[in-house]
Amino acid sequence: MSVPITITCAPCCWGVDDVKNPHLPAWEHVLDEARTAGFDGLELGPYGYLPLDVDRVSAALDQRKLRIVAGTIFDNLVDPRNRDNLLRQTEEISALITRLPKPAGHPHQRFEAPYLTVMDWGHVARDYAAGHSDQAVRLDDAAWAGMVGNIRAIAERARDGFGVRAVIHPHAGGHIEFADEIERIVEDIPAEIAGLCIDTGHTAYAGMDPVETLRRYWDRIDYIHFKDIDPVVFDEVMQEHIHFFDACAKGVMCPIGRGSIDYAAVYELLRSRGYAGYVTIEQERDPRNAGSILKDLAASRSFLREVGFAN
Repeated sequence: MSVPITITCAPCCWGVDDVKNPHLPAWEHVLDEARTAGFDGLELGPYGYLPLDVDRVSAALDQRKLRIVAGTIFDNLVDPRNRDNLLRQTEEISALITRLPKPAGHPHQRFEAPYLTVMDWGHVARDYAAGHSDQAVRLDDAAWAGMVGNIRAIAERARDGFGVRAVIHPHAGGHIEFADEIERIVEDIPAEIAGLCIDTGHTAYAGMDPVETLRRYWDRIDYIHFKDIDPVVFDEVMQEHIHFFDACAKGVMCPIGRGSIDYAAVYELLRSRGYAGYVTIEQERDPRNAGSILKDLAASRSFLREVGFAN
């Protein structure tokens, strides 16, 4: 029996991670290809990629029969001096996604979409240490407390001002990546403040078992990202001093089913625990490597159907 899950995608499948990258495709092109690939929904992408114009974006989504399932804050969560910027993003993103055409709900879904995924980013030393728990410098207590304060402020503003559920996304190259950091952030930010968005690819990249991580934090998981890791490329980039997104440009993220993650086991866990809601496929890449996007998305969707995901 299939699980009540809707599979969506994200602009990062087209290489959209840094809005300053001069090679990004037009946002309308991403919507066109998301629909061509058979999706009913996608994420908003990084702040500033899609315009903050409700009428314009609503019309574009309706034209393509798409819905936005999550917005994203992908920024420096550590520095207390970044608080005003983070809250401005929170308000502008939340105001937009809650006024766009609403995604469908699912029976027994914990929190309704759209969500606000919250990811730490922007630290060069940690970026180079992505995937290397033994090399990554941890925050001291004061810096950690500053990050916790920023995340709580984001989550409370999204919840109280807009009814949006914030979900913390452990991300390769940020200060919430490895097992000890996930455990600590879950202890320091309670469930009533924010949930988790576990990403199978980032979890595996950081040296953890995605299935065990999903199982361990099941009671906190409100939203899930799927990706897969090419084991040959992964072994190569782990031997290099390399930025995380440079590793993605080399193809470390591959179509689902062609990598090292056991998606039959992921499916069985989600089925047995009764997960209901959205799962977003992500396959980060260099935006100049655009030729295989539709083929890769089709392969990922086909494989997920084979293991039990009907949508």
